[in-house]
Amino acid sequence: MRTKKPLFAALVTLVLAGCFGPTGTVVGGENRPRVLVNRDRDGLAVQGYDVVAYFTDGKPVKGDSRWRTAWNGAVYQFASAGHKATFEADPSRYEPQFGGYCAYAASIDKVSPIDPQFWEIQDGRLILQHNQRAWDLWHADAAGNLVKADANWPGLVARNGTAEKILVNTDSAGVAVQGYDVVAYFTDGKPLPGKPEHESVFGGARYRFASKEHRDAFEREPARYAPQFGGYCAYAASINKVSPIDPRFWQITDGRLLLQHTQKAYDLFNQDTAASLSKADRNWPGLVERNGG
Repeated sequence: MRTKKPLFAALVTLVLAGCFGPTGTVVGGENRPRVLVNRDRDGLAVQGYDVVAYFTDGKPVKGDSRWRTAWNGAVYQFASAGHKATFEADPSRYEPQFGGYCAYAASIDKVSPIDPQFWEIQDGRLILQHNQRAWDLWHADAAGNLVKADANWPGLVARNGTAEKILVNTDSAGVAVQGYDVVAYFTDGKPLPGKPEHESVFGGARYRFASKEHRDAFEREPARYAPQFGGYCAYAASINKVSPIDPRFWQITDGRLLLQHTQKAYDLFNQDTAASLSKADRNWPGLVERNGG
């Protein structure tokens, strides 16, 4: 399950993302608001596009960093001060449905990324889709699929939701676990590099997979497969620190993917695995509070 020497140091970025317990609960964050929102490594919803413009301009318009506001676990960016004010006056009217994830995916009980170019206003609600295929499948029965998505969404949030203020380890492109396939740890019992063509998004990070099947499994239950402690070193969390990881130092403990920095970190953590994990769980909310977005 591990090798002896690290491959290279992780490039860490403090951004918005997720930290989960074995069943998708927010460890140490029971009293925090739970959200499931599609945001990039900078916390931006809808890839920085102006959600008000879909309603007022009838087209996708890129927002400007000068006009931003935080709402429901994400940062929204607008093309003008007027659009920002319009959103802030009634954000629930303009925010995208299903946390800004693909509406068709929600209708089949999954969370998938979106392309801001695939959109529509349906029953006064901003609906976004992943790609042309998702658009076509949705429109085979748009009204029926909206009912299905609405029915599925509360369960998706319950299983995969996070606290609003969170912390994740990504590279400069927003990719988690240095591009390794998190599902492979569970199914193949070893680290496998992911591929850019099999990519999904969850909790502010981009995840890559070795196959479409692995990506599909992740999108059905992302909180099950996402690494603990925001993908940072589990041993470091147990001593109240944040440290990078080497994807080849890993373990599955109580159904949770734990990553470590080095052989030494792995060994120290496993001198008393249960105690180390308990300490990491206790420390993590404070680490997020101090370092997270």
